[in-house]
Amino acid sequence: MLQIKFNRSHNQLAASSNTANRSLKADDALLLVAASEGDSNMLYAVGFFVPDPFIFFQHKKKKYVVMSDLELDRAKRQATVDQVLSLSGYQRKLRKAGSPATMIGILELLFRERGIRSLRVPANFSALLADQLRAKGFNLEVMPDPFFPEREIKRAQEVRHITESLRVAKLGLNAGIRMLKRTESRPDGYLYLNGSKLTSETLKTAVNTTIMAQGWLPSHTIISSGNQCVDPHHEGTGPIKANTSIIFDIFPRSQKNGYFGDLSRTVVRGRASDKLKKIYSTVQAGQKIGFDLIRDGLNGREVHQKILDLFAREGFPTGQIKGRMQGFFHGTGHGLGLDIHEAPRIAPVDATLKSGHVVTVEPGLYYLGIGGVRLEDVVLVTDKGNKNLTDCPQFLEI
Repeated sequence: MLQIKFNRSHNQLAASSNTANRSLKADDALLLVAASEGDSNMLYAVGFFVPDPFIFFQHKKKKYVVMSDLELDRAKRQATVDQVLSLSGYQRKLRKAGSPATMIGILELLFRERGIRSLRVPANFSALLADQLRAKGFNLEVMPDPFFPEREIKRAQEVRHITESLRVAKLGLNAGIRMLKRTESRPDGYLYLNGSKLTSETLKTAVNTTIMAQGWLPSHTIISSGNQCVDPHHEGTGPIKANTSIIFDIFPRSQKNGYFGDLSRTVVRGRASDKLKKIYSTVQAGQKIGFDLIRDGLNGREVHQKILDLFAREGFPTGQIKGRMQGFFHGTGHGLGLDIHEAPRIAPVDATLKSGHVVTVEPGLYYLGIGGVRLEDVVLVTDKGNKNLTDCPQFLEI
């Protein structure tokens, strides 16, 4: 899935965050209060899904969670932490002391017991809770993402998780392609399946049910066609015509470990125009630039600019055309992991690629009256180059 451009340098963010997560002093702690079901930092910290907010803190190199009775035993089995503390136990301590058993009361008791006075929290930390902690005399430092800088460098197990999610994305794509192959075109220009017009919604149902059957979660799968493709995040709706571009952008998330896959392909059911064929081959050439250049130590800005330069030389400009953005107006790639969009980025910002980064390579071209083409694979950055983790062929006409 493509990522929209923004101006702040990834290197600036990484430098700030690495400073934030330097070795903790005796009275310092990292603090998260969130549900790991919806917060990737918390999921990274504890390694298992919990649907309701809970407390995680790291102090003197030890990691703690505070869990309700509902989750206490499961956390002891599954959480990748040093100690699991009982929420109800701390609530009883507060009530015995005549204090209300509130979240701020529990946090204050936890930290006073351990001599913690300074806390580092992520950018999405509750503003209300931050105010309450400061009012209790704690020093709070709000840090930019990535809160855990080590998330950028993927361990071997994380690479396996992402590769497995890419396999599931391919299964979803194949289900969509099989459905397209069963369609027929009629004189009105539309594709028909079993006597009815084929729609983006029908195709997405085939893709998404295949993904869910594997134990993965599809979310906002993109299957757009024709001029809808010119809005790269248009999820696609309505009937699909023959002989026009159809973009599949599929990014399933494992319900076991939380890691995403991300795969895009562009196809035509029928015959592609000569112009669309030219765009397709040019996007393939742009993606090859990424495959050839991406390696440890390279600035992602360089990759992105070389692809833009190629597109311009081939006669495919980028900018405002007929009152709207057309051409190649999104980033070339982004990190992939527990979030669909992670650092680093391959875009018009400085971002040094490092061995162990897992990034998408997804150039695209989009023009009104022609449609759009996007091709996306995922690579692991290595010392000498990169390894493509996506095992999925590219083809235009079916």
